Order: sequence, then structure tokens, then C-alpha cells
Amino acid sequence: MAEENSASDRPAGAVERALQIMELIGAAGTAGVTELALELGVHKSTVSRIISSLEARGFVEQAPDGRKYRIGLTVVRLAGSTMATLDMTKCGQDMCDTLAAQTGETANLAVLADSQAINVIEAAGSSNVALQTWVGQASPAYATSSGKVLLAGLTESELRTTLSGELTRFTDNTIVDLDALVEDLAKVRRRGWAMAVDELEVGLVAIAAPVRDHTGAIVWALSVSGPRYRLDPDDAEELTDTVVTAAADLSRLFGYRSAGS
Repeated sequence: MAEENSASDRPAGAVERALQIMELIGAAGTAGVTELALELGVHKSTVSRIISSLEARGFVEQAPDGRKYRIGLTVVRLAGSTMATLDMTKCGQDMCDTLAAQTGETANLAVLADSQAINVIEAAGSSNVALQTWVGQASPAYATSSGKVLLAGLTESELRTTLSGELTRFTDNTIVDLDALVEDLAKVRRRGWAMAVDELEVGLVAIAAPVRDHTGAIVWALSVSGPRYRLDPDDAEELTDTVVTAAADLSRLFGYRSAGS
């Protein structure tokens, strides 16, 4: 026992044990102190001491049952910090392709550039009448579903600074009063999605949801758009759920972990 504790207390030995514990938890999904001690051939007190240190730094956390441990948010964040090594464009294109196939409508991913929403990825739907391509085009963020989702990620102060100029009216439905827009974006923030109906173009309906990175910041907006005669805004609950789910799946791929997951 003294020999084991001595070895485990050495810096290199403690690090090795900690890495072994994390590997075992990662492989099993969740693991308890007793099973980890048996697997490693050490006393439970040794595992408990290392687990306490890992938990304090967020590398592991208690599972919902309170008896086992799982990989913690710190590991997720560290993994997310290497997102630059992922082909985000390919992941985004794959998700757009899937969403377009599911809905039959055009799917887009957009980013925010000052007050403009710019579509960077697109997948055409299977419907007979396709919309024009929006890739590379900039649209006023306040008049699009994607733009609203992206603007909703700003503070009110940032929003007012970003949209400090006069808002142009494109249709009768375009929100051009900044105070009204602030209220509208507060609703978008609360419900987690945005809809634009006849706001940029008459007859155009679009639904968007946020894609977040490992820090929780909104980096993309995933949308589905189509003509109003196909997308009835009063009967779009199922489509909205589909877009929100797809955006959440893409967010998880990029390391985002919501409070409820």
C-alpha cells in the first residue's frame, strides 16, 4: 500500500493515473470509483483523490445518478478549441444537404458581417420550383430569419450600434422601427428560432435556428426557405422543429453542450 501511494503521489505517477481514469471513463461513458479502482488495481482512496482533483478542474463531473462520473465540460471545451482542424465547411454542407433532403426546400448557413447576413453554404431542395441561389449574397440581417438569429446573439447595446442607421423597408412586413426589432429579437432569443414572412421579399418564408460553437457563441444560422404557397407560416411547427434539431446537432458536433444535455 505504501509503495502504491508513493508511486501515485509522484507527479508523473499522478498524471498517469489521472489520464488512465479519464480514458476509462471516456470509454465506458460513466464509471464509479469502485470499478475504476478495480480496473486499475489500486485502492479506492487513490481513485477518489484523483477524481476530486479532476472534478475540481471540470475534467470529470458526476453523472445524474450521483454515483458515477463522466467526462466534464473542460474536456469538451478543450476539444472545441481545436475546431479549426475540423472541416467546418464540409460539416455544414452535409447538414444543409440533409436538411434540404428532409424538407424539400432550400437550406442555407449564414454568418453575420456587420449588419449583413451572408449565406456561405447552400443546398437546393427537391421541390420543382427552386429559389435563386443566395450563396455569397449579403442581405440586411434584420429582414431575414438567419439575420435575426445572428442578431439575437448580440447585446442590446451591440445591436443598436450595429443597426445605428436608418432601416430600409423592403415590404410592408419589414420591421424598420429599432425598438420593435429589439422586442422581436428578444422573442427569437427566448424561443431559439426565427421566422421571416414577406420581410425581404413578398412571398418568401424562411425559418432559422442558431448554430453555436464550444463557447456557446452563435457562429452560424441554419435556415430553410421557400415560397409562401409551399411554406405556410401558420402550419410550420414540424418544419421549425426540424430546423432547430438540425442546428442543435451541428452545434454539438462543434463542441457545444447545452445546459440540459
